[in-house]
Amino acid sequence: MFLYGMSLMSGGLQKMAGNRMRVFMAKMTSNHFKCILTGIVVTAMVQSSTATTLMIVSFVNAGLLALGSAIAVIMGANIGTTVTAWIFALSFGGGSWSIATIAIPLMFFAFVAMSIKKYKNLGEFLMGFAFLFLGLSILKETSTVLLDNEGVRVFLGNLSGHGIGSIFLFMLAGAIITLMLQSSATATAITMLLVAQGYIPFTMATAMVLGSNLGTTVTSNIAAAVANVSAKRTARAHFLFNLFGVILALIFFKPFLSLVGFSVEALGFPNPITVSFVDADAATRDHLVASLPYSVAVLHTVFNLITTLILVWFIPQLVKLVTLMVPNKGEEKETYRLKYIGVGKIATGDIALNSAKLEVVEFGRLCRRDLAYIRNAINAGTLGEYEEADKKLVHYEKVTDNIEREIATYLREVTGNELSNSGMARVRELYRIIGEMESLGDSGETIGKIVARLWGHDCHFTESMLHRLNHMLDLLDEAYAAMDHNLSTPLVELHEIANAEEAETAINEYRDRLRDEHLSNIEKSTYPYETGSFYMDLVNCLEKMGDFIINISQSVIGAKAF
Repeated sequence: MFLYGMSLMSGGLQKMAGNRMRVFMAKMTSNHFKCILTGIVVTAMVQSSTATTLMIVSFVNAGLLALGSAIAVIMGANIGTTVTAWIFALSFGGGSWSIATIAIPLMFFAFVAMSIKKYKNLGEFLMGFAFLFLGLSILKETSTVLLDNEGVRVFLGNLSGHGIGSIFLFMLAGAIITLMLQSSATATAITMLLVAQGYIPFTMATAMVLGSNLGTTVTSNIAAAVANVSAKRTARAHFLFNLFGVILALIFFKPFLSLVGFSVEALGFPNPITVSFVDADAATRDHLVASLPYSVAVLHTVFNLITTLILVWFIPQLVKLVTLMVPNKGEEKETYRLKYIGVGKIATGDIALNSAKLEVVEFGRLCRRDLAYIRNAINAGTLGEYEEADKKLVHYEKVTDNIEREIATYLREVTGNELSNSGMARVRELYRIIGEMESLGDSGETIGKIVARLWGHDCHFTESMLHRLNHMLDLLDEAYAAMDHNLSTPLVELHEIANAEEAETAINEYRDRLRDEHLSNIEKSTYPYETGSFYMDLVNCLEKMGDFIINISQSVIGAKAF
């Protein structure tokens, strides 16, 4: 219930946030302080540092967020995830009333909300919230089944009696629990349960929290093992951040514990370091039991705050270190990065529109670069070669989605200022252009899927088919060249788009010729019908790309009329 509730609650919040969360992240990452604040807020909202990290990786992949800024957001995410620990502490903290009391009634309201389309995501969040606290409540109530066992008590007691060795043993336990359950939040909840029931001393609970912080980074690094360079670097940065914090805490273990104890006392709770669980009287012991979950939450918060306050000054060095750890491969040097628009102060009038236009020109060149991977996918001689090209096509589709979103966000902010009629017309044309470019990115992924079906049906294009498809790609490249020329030429100098029209005509005529040839070949059984079907699907998709390209040039010349 607990794990499912965490997943459901996080998913519902992310769906409710939607693009607004991404827009918020984009706006709030202009400096390291804002990046850290963004990480705290977003992670506290979605209750998942993993979800925040995934959004960060997608931003870095698309070139919308520099690696240094991504590291700062991760630092904030580590602080934000401590909010979860405080929520658990509220549930475990004792008292006559438990937040789990409202879980069952909350399920009813969640079910009603999920039945209404408009409030489905809210219902999912509420249902997750109910399961989360119901699971925690049951976990707390039934823990005695395992923990009130003499063998378990002896085992835990023996583990706690080896000095510095015990610290490493409990660190290992925290890391393993986190890896097994794929959730540092669950490891934190178990730690709270153990320390609150008196099965382990607070010192060992500290070690388990340190271990869970390392364990959660291992999970992200495993997930990034099959990802691209940006994802791997982000995961390595997360690992280095937590590793530094753990090493620092171990070196200054006693001062660290004293700081945690002082912080706990400042909140009005007994100091878990100085107050003995065994020697305390009944009243003090009850107070200590109720406060220990809060002490773990304080511990978690202090650890991440101290680590962030120290490492925030060394972000450039962290960037260099993870870049050395994960060097660029030759085939991954095509990462796109916004050059002319950003997330800082928005310019006004023609200056802003000119910046957007320059960014659109770069966007067009990025789309043209995708053509090489389309060619690689079509001409792949082995399944492995196809899969490598298809990864690039999928990657570029995501990149074009993100770039379109960022330019559109910029244009929306520009239109919030005073613009002339001609300026508004230019904005409308820029919207149309980036929409066509995003469609070009979609086309690349669509072509990859068509070729995937070709391989899945064990079909192969003939040499003649490949020759014609490559000529079609050559014609598309010429269309791209015309589009690039028309986009980059100042409007006052652009008098016509005959180059784009001629390229479009050549593509259409060649498509018609290939269509006629295909019908003739099917009648003669020159090649299997199924292979021919895939072949014509590609021809039509490539011709459609030509339509998107000519639409861009037409939009450019259309803006000139105003």
